[in-house]
Amino acid sequence: MQPLIELKDVGLQYKIKGNIFTKNKYYDALKNINLKIYPGETIGIIGKNGSGKSSLLKILSGVIQPTSGEIINHGVSASLLTIGAGFDNNLNGRDNAILSGMLQGLKSQEIKTKLSEIHDYSELGDFFFEPVRTYSTGMRARLGFSISNIIKPDILLIDEVLGVGDQKFRQKTEITIIEKNRPQQAIILVSHASQQISKLCNRVALIDNNTIINIDLSNETLNI
Repeated sequence: MQPLIELKDVGLQYKIKGNIFTKNKYYDALKNINLKIYPGETIGIIGKNGSGKSSLLKILSGVIQPTSGEIINHGVSASLLTIGAGFDNNLNGRDNAILSGMLQGLKSQEIKTKLSEIHDYSELGDFFFEPVRTYSTGMRARLGFSISNIIKPDILLIDEVLGVGDQKFRQKTEITIIEKNRPQQAIILVSHASQQISKLCNRVALIDNNTIINIDLSNETLNI
């Protein structure tokens, strides 16, 4: 089976600019990352804070480019869902949904036909028509997940979003991920909740010292 996307020896390095007293320093956010993502699988990304989990998702989504290595994208779309979600605070939920859809390659009229589904799934009620600046973190997460769930990109990248909001909606999103009404979609999930990873994922990538050192679904892996 051909993977949707492949990472070969991918690295990401940041330059920390010095001053008149210190030299420039370089920080490796990721090193020698090798990963293949296949249709239909759900991969959990685990690791300590600062290990490079969020940076990996940003590379997979195309938000940032690696400084070394190779990314092979076999013509697929990827959507990154974070707590910030990249919304325009001055637009309401409806208009942000349209904008998000267009940024993911849909035409304006196409996304407008999906607004009712997004509204219903989000359970935001009248807040869907209010400026996003009035939203709580949980409401932003609801909107972001609802947009991605209805638009259905080839790869959905979720960065800690399932850990916020009320329990009822979290359970709803977990059921959606498990049932996958688009079987060929791949989901990459970053979470500190080991039970959630164990429940939702069929593969786990452990990142330590800024590189993938294990891919497993064992209790030993999940209990780091």
